[in-house]
Amino acid sequence: MNQKIFMNWWKKNPVYQIYPKSFLDTSGNGVGDLRGVISKLDHIKSLGAGAIWLTPIYPSPMVDNGYDISDYTAINPLFGSMADFDELIAEARARDIKIVMDLVFNHSSDKHPWFLESKSSRDNPKADWYVWRDEKTNWRGIFGGSAWQWCEERGQYYLHTFATEQPDLNWENPDVRQALYDAANFWLKRGVGGFRIDAIVYIKKPEKFLDGAPDSPDGSCAVHNMIANTDGILDFLHELKREVFDGHDIFTVGEANSVKPEDLPEWVGERGVFDMLFEFSHVNVMFKRGDDVWHQSKPIKLSELKKALSDSQAATRDSWYPIYFENHDKPRSVNNFFPHGSDKILAAKALAIILFGLRGTPFIYQGEELGFTNTKFNSIDEYDDISSRGAYNLARADGLSAKEAMRFVQKFSRDNARTPMQWNSSANAGFTRGKPWLPVHDDFKTCNAAVEERDENSVLNFYRRLSALRSSNDVLLVGEYEELYPRTEELFIFTRTLGEKKIIVAVNFTTHDVDLPEKIFDGAKKILGNYSDEKNYLRATEAVIYGN
Repeated sequence: MNQKIFMNWWKKNPVYQIYPKSFLDTSGNGVGDLRGVISKLDHIKSLGAGAIWLTPIYPSPMVDNGYDISDYTAINPLFGSMADFDELIAEARARDIKIVMDLVFNHSSDKHPWFLESKSSRDNPKADWYVWRDEKTNWRGIFGGSAWQWCEERGQYYLHTFATEQPDLNWENPDVRQALYDAANFWLKRGVGGFRIDAIVYIKKPEKFLDGAPDSPDGSCAVHNMIANTDGILDFLHELKREVFDGHDIFTVGEANSVKPEDLPEWVGERGVFDMLFEFSHVNVMFKRGDDVWHQSKPIKLSELKKALSDSQAATRDSWYPIYFENHDKPRSVNNFFPHGSDKILAAKALAIILFGLRGTPFIYQGEELGFTNTKFNSIDEYDDISSRGAYNLARADGLSAKEAMRFVQKFSRDNARTPMQWNSSANAGFTRGKPWLPVHDDFKTCNAAVEERDENSVLNFYRRLSALRSSNDVLLVGEYEELYPRTEELFIFTRTLGEKKIIVAVNFTTHDVDLPEKIFDGAKKILGNYSDEKNYLRATEAVIYGN
């Protein structure tokens, strides 16, 4: 019996993530827009994508590039109109692609009418819609600096887990929750196919916090360590599921930094809330604590990366997993996971083999399918990303020199993932006929969609082959996962098994040849690899898929 028949649509095909500001500008103002997305739907369809996740396109002052929302039920004129959005829904549907919206429900913009009312006085009907206190704590916000901001109008401090301009909403107030549910249902009525829910682990504040907001006891002062994943959060989330998700043919994926793999069954699956959950264990493996302080990072050990991935695979064995290596908040994966000196094209293909080889839905971030690499700006003033400036200032405050601080910014900045998409070799990579809001990567003449379209060995065409292979292969879709040789720091080897059928994936994470364990591919045939020929060992950055 073919098990693919019984799979939900969001399990069958990859999801393509778009950062609209950097995707394609059709107006000439240097900022990507919805019409640019519409014009490239065939590119996305060629990757086999069944859904597009759009980062926020709502009205916003753009302090945090759209994650500071001032109206939850409208389109930012910077990106287009509601008519453009409706056309996008229709054109995507014609290609069997769903549009997935980003819900930012932990905080709003400080320009949102709700906050303007809340801060106006302690007697306003929305006075309790945000988190207010008479005294502040020593908590450090995720973007640096104090997590509290003084408000003269009220004579109180408000909490902002992220930027000062992003005040935290008070989920203890049922009116707040209902307003947010109404906003999500507004988009469901317009035909969206699901939601990615941003920073959801922060919505519940600890009871002890409500009684007096204590200082951080461990000296880290990180707001993340004080409020992330607080007991009782799942009560709120189950209510969200009942009021919004239930009864709709959609998929939901929550962003949940700090949810441990062993806790995933409480968040996803039959007794959970979401269909999938972005947890950060594998992409934050270089950080010592949950809060990713860039200048405290450590070199990645492959065994730790493999364990993080394998633990998540095991924890979602009875549910589902979103597989990803990149998004709008992380540096480019070939720089992040492979050692200096690795061939970037081979590395991009190797990560793609893992992305499509693991059990779950692959998430492709724009440019990842072209093998994009990190950018490198020379001055902190050249970075647009608010978290990069915060990380730089924190590093300097901790005694690092300007040069040392910049080294970590260049490595981890979110702007690495936000440089404009490179469509062709013309000026500004075909992204805009104006001045791009962020400089185009200097490799755009050789690394772009038009060049790679013509090259059968390109990263782009490799992604297409992998997507087609996965969609037609029951083992890759539903087979059981097992890691082999977990202690080796050179190779990542795992199997996918369905009945008598087995697929073996092997990846060399080094810049030198590595011998394979004996008979690992015994009786199996090579299906795909990032080298054209075969050896009885793995060459530098080589990745292969074998099957029986």
